[in-house]
Amino acid sequence: MKRRLLEMRWLDALFAHWRVDPATVEARLPDALSVATYDGDAYLGVVPFEMTDIRPRGFPVGLSFPELNLRTYVTDGETKGVYFFSLDAADPVGVGVARSLFQLPYYRASMDVTRDGDRVTFTSHRTHRGAPPVHFDATYGPAGATSTPEPGSLESFLVENYRFYTEGRGRLYYGDIAHDPWPLAPAEAEIRTNGLFEANGFEEPDGDPLLHYSPGSAVTADRIRRYESVAREGESRTDGAVTIPVSDAE
Repeated sequence: MKRRLLEMRWLDALFAHWRVDPATVEARLPDALSVATYDGDAYLGVVPFEMTDIRPRGFPVGLSFPELNLRTYVTDGETKGVYFFSLDAADPVGVGVARSLFQLPYYRASMDVTRDGDRVTFTSHRTHRGAPPVHFDATYGPAGATSTPEPGSLESFLVENYRFYTEGRGRLYYGDIAHDPWPLAPAEAEIRTNGLFEANGFEEPDGDPLLHYSPGSAVTADRIRRYESVAREGESRTDGAVTIPVSDAE
């Protein structure tokens, strides 16, 4: 990661992942990206958690708000990362900054997070004007001991990603993050309502999700950069990046 522009903490994350046919995801990706698979399977992930103390590095105070995202895993041929289909958040300022500065597909939502012992109840109702409605309601928590995912394991494939990709205004962007490996535990979850698949044009995946819980991690993030891919006849694709001035990302 080139610079550590932002600092934050992510707390009480549920990772709910559904196995899907890679073609289901591939059809929705930008040309420069391909779906990343594990043992031949692609994954769609629903991840609710809280982002706290989000601030530029060195600032004394920051923003805090819950977030809910629908994601998959991709590669540009060299670097694997997360591709976001949507991100809902409860802070209108944070959503505005993320949409303008980081080109991320954030949407305003009314959210509530309550805790009872090690159980977290997370509810979300999208309120963003002109966006498809999304309702989410779940209670979750750890169902075993916390450990660090083994390199090469499915758990590591799903949660150890240090780059995200997103589209905005017809262009592909990426950002890098850094954090210690996620402390991860098996999870129990009652997902009563989940409208993310329908809102993003996916059919409800078959089968039960793989469930993992993390108490959280400290995270730093670089700024967004524009991704450029140049295909040359007879050669493999070459990729580059151009830093986006703040004024160009509004």
